[in-house]
Amino acid sequence: MHVGIDGTTWRNERGFGRFTRELVKALAARDGKFRYSLICDQDPPYPVPSNVEVIVAPGSGNDHPASRFQMHQATVKLGCDVFFCPTVSSYYPLLSRVPKVVCIHDTIPERFPDLIFPTKLNLVLWKIKIALAKFQATRFITGSESSAADLKSILGISRDRIDLTTMAAAPFFRKINDTKSLSDIRAEYNVPENARILVYVGGFNRHKNVLRLIQAMPMILEQHPNAFLVIIGRTTGERFWDNVEDLQASARADAVASERIIFTGEISDEKLALLINAAHALVHPSLYEGFGFPPVEAMACGTPVLGSNTSSIPEVVGDGGLLFDPTDPSSIAQQTNRLLSDNDLHARLSEQAIHQAAKFTWDRAAEMTEVSFENALRKAH
Repeated sequence: MHVGIDGTTWRNERGFGRFTRELVKALAARDGKFRYSLICDQDPPYPVPSNVEVIVAPGSGNDHPASRFQMHQATVKLGCDVFFCPTVSSYYPLLSRVPKVVCIHDTIPERFPDLIFPTKLNLVLWKIKIALAKFQATRFITGSESSAADLKSILGISRDRIDLTTMAAAPFFRKINDTKSLSDIRAEYNVPENARILVYVGGFNRHKNVLRLIQAMPMILEQHPNAFLVIIGRTTGERFWDNVEDLQASARADAVASERIIFTGEISDEKLALLINAAHALVHPSLYEGFGFPPVEAMACGTPVLGSNTSSIPEVVGDGGLLFDPTDPSSIAQQTNRLLSDNDLHARLSEQAIHQAAKFTWDRAAEMTEVSFENALRKAH
């Protein structure tokens, strides 16, 4: 079976790009009856497996309609058996009878339009894209049972058209016992050796709910004055509509808390893995996730997760952490203080976290995605 893959997210640095790159690598590594072609709008900046054909559509290279037309033409010319779009965010209509598998990672835009779209026009264009994808797709794929239920209830997609895949942590997210490296990473960000680190990793879109985590810090510090919150992610506002300025202002609002909240900006993978290993817990206060990479990455390091009790987060975290109500800063503080106060609980969750993370592998994701390709071809015939 020849599968054509939309490669426009190959260069994306966030979760969509990582999902595309890691899944394609895993698909290409499997011994099976599939061969793959990656259709890109520009030369891929990250390596592509040698057994995956790369096609760069001539004259493309941006999100202009003319570029999408060139992508369409290159895809039709390819003549693949199945076409796979790894995220509906990059979906473009394909005027071809080839079976199409479209991945919808979540329904965040539908749940929180006011938090996602800067203008009404952005929302209208998104609704048009989703409507076209629903009309054209043979199968849909998503990363969790929670997200599959939302595709059915919110987008009106029949459950029998939805297949599941999964995601996983990169290999560098692992348990690190090098005390010097862990000590050095603390020193780099001015975190004392005796401090308990709480780490947040991710974007600053409003639905990520980092503001309520910051609001919870004074309540955490009342019981644990040696706690530090290290917030990791790009703060330049270059990617998506976010509220970085509000977050930084809120962090400065409490004199004590302001000394215990650190914005690192974007950091290397090596430093990220070290900080997560040095942390007592990863805090993931998002209002909604279709899957969410940070919890599984933290658990792979043996770091327990303090996460929201919503959407797919309980499904991913399992027994590798504790859950809270993300709309209530006092709930965030209560569960955080519970973990900071109970060393036996922390040790147990740390061990369970590693076992939970091991359930998620890219090979498993590839296997599940192949099933969706087969289902699409079977449906077409």
